[in-house]
Amino acid sequence: MSLSIIMPMLNEADSLPRTLSELRPYSATAELLLVDGGSTDDSVTLAQEAGARVLSAPAGRARQMNAGAAAARGEQLLFLHADTRLPPNADRLIAEALASHDWGRFDVTITGRHPMLAVIAFMMNLRSRLTGIATGDQAIFVHRRAFEAVNGFPEQPLMEDIEISKRLKRLGPPSCLRQKVATSGRRWEQKGLWRTMVLMWRLRFAYWRGASPGQLARAYR
Repeated sequence: MSLSIIMPMLNEADSLPRTLSELRPYSATAELLLVDGGSTDDSVTLAQEAGARVLSAPAGRARQMNAGAAAARGEQLLFLHADTRLPPNADRLIAEALASHDWGRFDVTITGRHPMLAVIAFMMNLRSRLTGIATGDQAIFVHRRAFEAVNGFPEQPLMEDIEISKRLKRLGPPSCLRQKVATSGRRWEQKGLWRTMVLMWRLRFAYWRGASPGQLARAYR
C-alpha cells in the first residue's frame, strides 16, 4: 500500500468509534496504524476490535508519530489526529498532491457550537497558506523520503508540527489543499474559546522568539 495513515492516541475512546468507522473505506488502499501512548481507557481495545494495527510508544505526539512512521509500509505518510475526520477521496487527493510536492496539508473546519470556531478555522487556513506552516489539525501528509530527509518530527513536547513544517519548507512549499478535514472544537469549548485563542497566540509568538518547547508545554497545560 502506498499510503500509511498514522494516528497517535492517548485516551481517545470517545472519538475513536466514529473516526475508525469513517476510515473504513480506506482499508483497501491504505494501512492504518494507531500509536498508543499509554491509554488507560478503552482506546486500544476499540482500535483492535476495528481491525486497526496498534503500536505502543512513549507518550508524546511527536514520539508516537515517529514510531508509527518507522513501522509504516507506505511511501506516503498521513498524520491524523484521533478527533479529525478526512474529506471524501482523501487518499486520491494526497496522491495527486504528492505527485508535484514533497508534502502538504488540508484546510480545516472546526466542529462545535460556537460561531467563532468558523472564524478561527478560516484564519488558521489563511495563515497556513501565507506562511507555509501547517498544524497537526490540518492532517499533514508527506513523502517518506522527505520525512526522513528532515529526520521526522522533532521529539519535543509542543510545536512539533510547526517545527517540522519549517524544516520541510526547506525542501519545498506545501501543497495546501482546499478540501477540508473536520476537527473537534472540544478543546476550544472546554477551556474557553477566547482564552484558548489568546493562549495559542502567546505560545506561538514565544516559540518564534526562541522559548523552549518544554516551557511552552508547561504553559499550555
